[in-house]
Amino acid sequence: MSDKKLAGLWIDGRKAIVVTNHDGQEVTEFAIVDTVKADVQHGNSNENAANNVEQTNKVKFFKEIEKLITNSTDLYVTGPGTSQEELRNHLLETPQYKNLNIKLGTDSQLSEDQVLEEVKNHFHA
Repeated sequence: MSDKKLAGLWIDGRKAIVVTNHDGQEVTEFAIVDTVKADVQHGNSNENAANNVEQTNKVKFFKEIEKLITNSTDLYVTGPGTSQEELRNHLLETPQYKNLNIKLGTDSQLSEDQVLEEVKNHFHA
């Protein structure tokens, strides 16, 4: 078992399932920490306003994920579409995470248990 603080998550535009092997300071077994849900805004009549709200909500979503992966040295991000790249870019632009080792994968819809297994397999735990 590694003494590194590792984290992994499955993400799409609506939610992220976060798995880590640490609870803040202590390295333990891998476990599901939380499922973060994104705020989705509906019904804006102005396209520009809708885009601004969407960007604000995305940053808020990513900030919630950040709280769960604090102190991690390595991060594995998987999921469908482009959400993994968007999260990686957001983290690399954040001073606290600029040295975080981030690896990306691609997976379609996964259950919480499947995410846990995927992250454990990635880190050979």
